[in-house]
Amino acid sequence: MTPDVDLLAIEIGVIWRLDDRGRLPGPEDLVVGVAADGMTAAVGPDVPGALAARLLDLVARGLPSSPGRPPEVLERCRALLGEATVSGGPCYLIPPPPVPFDAPAAEVLRSDDPAHAERVRPLRPANWARDEWHDLLDGRDGAPWAMVAADDQVAAVCHTARLTAAGAEAGVWTAPAFRGRGLAAATTATWAGLLPGTRLFYSTGADNHSSQRVAARLGLRSIGWLWKLTR
Repeated sequence: MTPDVDLLAIEIGVIWRLDDRGRLPGPEDLVVGVAADGMTAAVGPDVPGALAARLLDLVARGLPSSPGRPPEVLERCRALLGEATVSGGPCYLIPPPPVPFDAPAAEVLRSDDPAHAERVRPLRPANWARDEWHDLLDGRDGAPWAMVAADDQVAAVCHTARLTAAGAEAGVWTAPAFRGRGLAAATTATWAGLLPGTRLFYSTGADNHSSQRVAARLGLRSIGWLWKLTR
């Protein structure tokens, strides 16, 4: 079994698509993955080489903290970066499909059915740009996806927020009027089935309790936390 700290390192690479130096594209200056069995990190593009090496060494020698609690080394890194803003949240591994869940009384539409894409094409949510929406439905950026439509609108969607050879990161959204009905869990479980053989990740923010409830509803396994420092 892959150690959780290694899974966090893989997820960092999936989310940020590190460059050939192993650097983040920004805007974060440092991302620290904290698992029960260790810590991993990546630095941003504008961090000087000597400082980057020091930050990575501090993290490598630091001690992991309990979930939701920043590791002690994070404050030292923050001071070195010049009082950076700290944010973070939990990360989960989605099991291989089929992912069990309590199915709501709603049809889940899938990107592998062209008719489903055409059903939701005119229902673009306001938080999606027009070009992005059509790219998604045409199988480009964000595909594959799973959605629930109700009352002539998209009620919930799980799309491929990031995809690399190493894995995929779920991107989940539910319209406010439809939250708490299990639709996010249903779309996420269906989305997982569209990516067989791919390592799948799900992450969220510390204050996004509804997203954390989706992870709990699906029985996702927590692999640790990602902490982000941004100047």
